[in-house]
Amino acid sequence: MITAVHSAAQQSDASRLASPDKKTRPNLILILADDLGYGDVSCHGAADVQTPHLDKLASEGMKLTRMRANCTVCSPTRAAVMTGMYPDRAGVPGVIRTHAPNSWGYLRTDIPTLADRLRDAGYQTGIVGKWHLGLASPNTPCERGFDHFHGFLGDMMDDYYTHRRQGHNYMRLNDREIDPEGHATELFTQWADEYLTERAKASEPPFFLYLAYNAPHFPIQPPKQWLDRVQSRSPQLDSKRALNVAFVEHLDDQIGKLLHRIDELGLRDNTVIAFTSDNGGSLPHSQNNDPWRDGKQSHYDGGLRVPAWVRYPGKIAAGSSSDQPVMTFDLSATFLQYAGVPRPREIDAVGLKDLLETGSPASGSELSERELYFVRREGGGRYVGHAYHALIQGRWKLMQNDPFSPMELYDLEADPGETNNQIAKQPRVVAKLKQQLAAQIQQGGRIPWQAPMPAVSTETTAK
Repeated sequence: MITAVHSAAQQSDASRLASPDKKTRPNLILILADDLGYGDVSCHGAADVQTPHLDKLASEGMKLTRMRANCTVCSPTRAAVMTGMYPDRAGVPGVIRTHAPNSWGYLRTDIPTLADRLRDAGYQTGIVGKWHLGLASPNTPCERGFDHFHGFLGDMMDDYYTHRRQGHNYMRLNDREIDPEGHATELFTQWADEYLTERAKASEPPFFLYLAYNAPHFPIQPPKQWLDRVQSRSPQLDSKRALNVAFVEHLDDQIGKLLHRIDELGLRDNTVIAFTSDNGGSLPHSQNNDPWRDGKQSHYDGGLRVPAWVRYPGKIAAGSSSDQPVMTFDLSATFLQYAGVPRPREIDAVGLKDLLETGSPASGSELSERELYFVRREGGGRYVGHAYHALIQGRWKLMQNDPFSPMELYDLEADPGETNNQIAKQPRVVAKLKQQLAAQIQQGGRIPWQAPMPAVSTETTAK
């Protein structure tokens, strides 16, 4: 049985080994969009979407053009980011949902989160927005390393204005239920502004803000004025696409407001800002993952490749880019590097600080040779509780999109669009990758992914 959240004795090692000069450590902000497709930002070539603020942020730092999410759906990627571990090793191979019969993960309580590690190293830690890693104790944000939580515990909102999910109100200020009015994207921006304002007044210690928007996850609900503007500008768009374009542009506007506020507060120069998405866009909702194949739920790259960039003025060259294959949880390890926290032995993520600041991985870095492993477990008639997997090693990608379909193999260098299945033509490659994949699955298999059973009394009643 998994024990309670890691002990203070475990925490102390990280704090003793933290950065040599705490005054020079940067603030850290991770902005995570929800279901934002690779092709739904204009700096990736989208012709019908205008995202000037995200484009500007990307131009001021390094674009990570081969970033893949740790999973093709929400909770597993978030668990990977929070722990630096592959999702199944964090106990979250699938989506955590309101009802236990349809919930496929339970965040391990015996390991520290990124927030734990940064707080141990002297950071103030805050989360605004979507959590999606537990609805109750012991897996609420303030029990998992965050000093401050203002946001939504659950997975998706059934309405961006009422903020309910299947009749439940998951909006919280720390551990208190709240019922705010307004569009969730705007509320999260306002709450992030309030948090940053307080941290700027305090000036010390440095802070970590995890800002996780629900947008543009369906239901696609842009404010009316944003939809009107898109339809007026681009009347040729079909109604579903116009809704999504307006929704993304509204999100971009809100992020722009926050970036402007960061400048006003004097936080720009000493703050690392990373931006990415938790998985690819949903094709049934007219989201765009071009030029990659397919979308959310799929192990083709449309489900995995996501927008990503990192800005740190004076340290990361403006206008730079890298095509090094990386994963979303690497941002977690990168934030630990900037905080001066030695890389924990148990994590799978690799820090990107050298890549970001020099344009290439450090000599001997794991980035050049490591496997990229993907897993998703799901219920319903298509999956019936089984998991399906993918593995990338160098140019080769072995994958399936449900547990009962044959494996497929793609040469990503020769065929980045994943149109030519090589499974019958490369038996040696397939055999090697299957062996590597099996080893990854074995490691994940050591970790429970459901809540522990209640203790059963062994006492008997005399009769």
